[in-house]
Amino acid sequence: GAETLKRAVELDLASRFQESLVCYQEGIDLLLQVVKATKDEAKKHCYRKKISEYMTRAEDIKKHIEKEKQDGKYHKQIRIEENATGFCYEKLFQEYLTETVSEVWVEDPYIRQAHQASRCLLYNFLRFCEMLVKGPCKVKTIHLLTSYDEGSGRSQQVSGLEEIKQSLRSYEVTLNIAFSSSIHDREIRFNNGWMIKIGRGLDYFKKPRGRFSIGYCDLDLRPCHETTVDIFHTKHTKKM
Repeated sequence: GAETLKRAVELDLASRFQESLVCYQEGIDLLLQVVKATKDEAKKHCYRKKISEYMTRAEDIKKHIEKEKQDGKYHKQIRIEENATGFCYEKLFQEYLTETVSEVWVEDPYIRQAHQASRCLLYNFLRFCEMLVKGPCKVKTIHLLTSYDEGSGRSQQVSGLEEIKQSLRSYEVTLNIAFSSSIHDREIRFNNGWMIKIGRGLDYFKKPRGRFSIGYCDLDLRPCHETTVDIFHTKHTKKM
């Protein structure tokens, strides 16, 4: 508990409030368990005093984060290092996919067929859709804006997206697909106000070493390319 709370204070001083809040909450829970197991009343009193102080700070951080959200100023950045693992879509997005999310916008110019099946970017989008279907959000509509594949890959791209669209229908989810030749930005938005920008879009995973290597199926075990994830909150999520 002490190490967790020490980390919370360090993050707090560095103005990394969202991460700090998580550590405060974990540390407080651990301290509460210590209090239950302690019979020494003097120690209990000391622990309770510390818990009260940390809870007060955690509440102040919650209010600060909420104000930033309301003002449209919230910004959190995650840097994914080269060859890092543990960054599957669930790890990045789950925190922001609350039960109020019913509509999602995806802008990514490279949702298309790659030359090798293991790097098919359509599969990345499919995995993202699977995450949305699993919940806990109640997604009803997904809007995709991408660009056409070049040359012979276009027909495979269109047929692949159509297959995803038909499959989503069986889960009562509508996929709206639009194409643009000028799209460059990569961002994902939820109708609860969260917006996530990933430098490489959904394609930040490296090619697996082989079809039967660890990380081929589980993206949480797949090494990543270096990229930056920027997370914002805005009251007014724009429509396509």
